[in-house]
Amino acid sequence: MTSSSDRSPAVDVRSSKTYEIRTYGCQMNVHDSERLSGLLEDAGYVRAPQGADEADVVVFNTCAVRENADNKLYGNLGHLAPKKAARPGMQIAVGGCLAQKDRDTIVKRAPWVDVVFGTHNIGKLPVLLERARVQDEAQVEIAESLEAFPSTLPTRRESAYAAWVSISVGCNNTCTFCIVPALRGKEKDRRPGDILAEIEALVAEGVSEITLLGQNVNAYGSDIGDREAFSKLLRACGKIDGLERVRFTSPHPRDFTDDVIAAMAETPNVMPQLHMPLQSGSDPVLKAMRRSYRQERFLGIIEKVRAAIPHAAISTDIIVGFPGETEEDFEQTLHVVREARFAQAFTFQYSKRPGTPAAEMDGQVPKKVVQERYERLVALQEEISWEENKKQVGRTLELMVAEGEGRKDDTTHRLSGRAPDNRLVHFTKPDQEVRPGDVVTVEITYAAPHHLLAEGTVLDVRRTRAGDAWEKRNAAEKAKPVGVMLGLPKIGAPEPLPAVASGCGCD
Repeated sequence: MTSSSDRSPAVDVRSSKTYEIRTYGCQMNVHDSERLSGLLEDAGYVRAPQGADEADVVVFNTCAVRENADNKLYGNLGHLAPKKAARPGMQIAVGGCLAQKDRDTIVKRAPWVDVVFGTHNIGKLPVLLERARVQDEAQVEIAESLEAFPSTLPTRRESAYAAWVSISVGCNNTCTFCIVPALRGKEKDRRPGDILAEIEALVAEGVSEITLLGQNVNAYGSDIGDREAFSKLLRACGKIDGLERVRFTSPHPRDFTDDVIAAMAETPNVMPQLHMPLQSGSDPVLKAMRRSYRQERFLGIIEKVRAAIPHAAISTDIIVGFPGETEEDFEQTLHVVREARFAQAFTFQYSKRPGTPAAEMDGQVPKKVVQERYERLVALQEEISWEENKKQVGRTLELMVAEGEGRKDDTTHRLSGRAPDNRLVHFTKPDQEVRPGDVVTVEITYAAPHHLLAEGTVLDVRRTRAGDAWEKRNAAEKAKPVGVMLGLPKIGAPEPLPAVASGCGCD
C-alpha cells in the first residue's frame, strides 16, 4: 500500500458539506476522532446536526479488538448503502484498527465505500475524500508506520473543560490475546517539551483537567531512553498554574514503578485514581497471555498505591475464559478481585481475534462455561463496588461539574460531576447557575454500585475559567448551529475513564 505522511494538503470544501463520525473502541479512537473532526472542519466541512442522519460524509473509526467487530461494521455499512444510492455525492470512509487490518477486504465486501485509511495516516482523510470524488473510485491508502505524531493535526475537542493529551502511540508488548500492537505499531514517545507545551496551551484556553493518554502510558520514556520519564512528566504537570486535575490511562503493571507512585502521591493535581488492567489473577493464565507480572506483583502494586494514597479508587480490566483457563484459574481471579477491592472492573468474555496467538491455542473454553464464570465475576464485583461506594457516604467532596453524564438529570432536577477519584456523583441542582467545568462542594448521602448521590444543599460553588470557556464555546455554537473550531490546540474533554475503558481492555 502507498505510504503517506500524516498531514495532507487542506482541501477547501466551499459548499459546506456536512460530516458525521461514528467511533468504536478505546480512548485512542475517541481522541483520533477528535482529530478527524478537526481535519474535516479545517478542510471546510461542518458537523451534521445530531440525529439528522443526513451527513454528506460518514466516517467509521473502527476497532478490531472485540469479537464481531467486522460484522458490526458491515452491518452498519449495509444500512447506509441504499441511502448512498439515493443521494449522489454522499461519501463513506472507514478508518481505524479494523481498516488497518482488513484493507482491501472492506471495499470488496462493501464496494460503495469511498475511502479506506489506517491508524498511521488519519491526516490524509480530506485529500482521499476529494480524490475519490474526482476519480470516482474508491481510495485505499494504508501507511505501514507512523511518520508524524498525530498531535500535530488540527483537533476539534468535544468540550471546554477537559482534554486528552497523547504522550505516546503504539505498544511494545506482545500479549497473546491482543492485536493492537500489530495495528498501532511500536511505541513512539513524544518529547516532554511538546507535551507540556500542548497542556499549557490548553490551560490557557480554559481547560482545567487533562488525561495523559498512551496505549501503555507508564512505559513512556522507553523510546527516549529515560526510565523515570513518566514520573517526571507527572511532577511537571503539577507545576502548571491553572491545571487542577491530571489523570492518565492506561498503565501496565510491568512498568508501574515506585517513582510513579511517589509522583502520584506528592503531586497535588494528580488525581487519586488508577486504572490498572489485571486481565487474570491466575499465574499460569498470565504466563499464557504473555503478561510480564504475576498475582503477587499485581497485588503488591495495589498495596503500595493504597499505602501512599489511601482514598485512591482503583479500576481494572479482566478477561474471563482465556484458552486453557480452569476453574482453579478462575478462582484465582476471584481471589484477586476480593483482595484488590476494585472500585470498578471492566469485564470481558474472551473472544478469538484472528491474527493473535491465543486464537490458535488449545483449550478454548466452551461458551456456556465462560458465560457462567462471567456472571459470577460480575456479581462479585457489583457487590464490592457497592460496598466501596457506601464508604463514601458522609464524605465532603469537590466535584467538577460534567456535561451530559447524568441521563436522568433533567427529570430528577439534578446535575452530575466527577469526584477527584473519578466516581460519578449526581447532586441537587443549586439555585445559582452552575456550568460544566465549575467546581461544587457536596456531601455524599447515598451510594449505588455505579454512582453516588448528594441529595442535600450544595455547600459551595466555585466558578472557574473552565466554566467560562464552556460558556463561551456554548454561546458560539448556538450562534453557529454546526461545529466551530476554536484555534490550535482546541479545548475539549475526553470521555471519563469508565465510559471508555471498556473499549479495548488490552493494556
